[in-house]
Amino acid sequence: MFGTVAAVAQGATQAGTWAGLTGFQWAIFGAALAFVGGGMGSAIGITYVSNVASGILVEDPEKFGSLLPLIAIPGTQGIYGLITAILVTFLFNLSKLSAHSGMMVFFSCLPVAFVCCVSAIFQGLTAASASAMVARRTEELGKAMVLPALVETYAVFALILTIFLFTRIPK
Repeated sequence: MFGTVAAVAQGATQAGTWAGLTGFQWAIFGAALAFVGGGMGSAIGITYVSNVASGILVEDPEKFGSLLPLIAIPGTQGIYGLITAILVTFLFNLSKLSAHSGMMVFFSCLPVAFVCCVSAIFQGLTAASASAMVARRTEELGKAMVLPALVETYAVFALILTIFLFTRIPK
């Protein structure tokens, strides 16, 4: 059975497509998915922390500067998705990418697409909780920033893995 699947895969790859998509299409699909995943997660995460920060700012508008880093931090995963998408266009000659290599680009984009989506949402929830800490004690912003930053490490790991996988793909 696996021999048959491998033979079909080899034939499809030699034909220039895999599952009906060219290497260019697979790579662009991966780049778009990384961007969309990071962007959606960031938007949701920022919304969570913004909801809490809005309530705090109604009571004390002077805390805006202290809350801004906590509001912004879930947005970094959207940046990682954008970096991934841009790297796909810079690192690979998309017009000459084989179907096999294009699929490898697609799968290499998945860590950023999924991890950044999920981590941004949870980072927003963590930053929302940290905002409550800043609401009571503004001087504790540094400690409050550590909490969502711990969630950030997994998005950074995903970006590093994606970049590492890109270096292993035949151009």
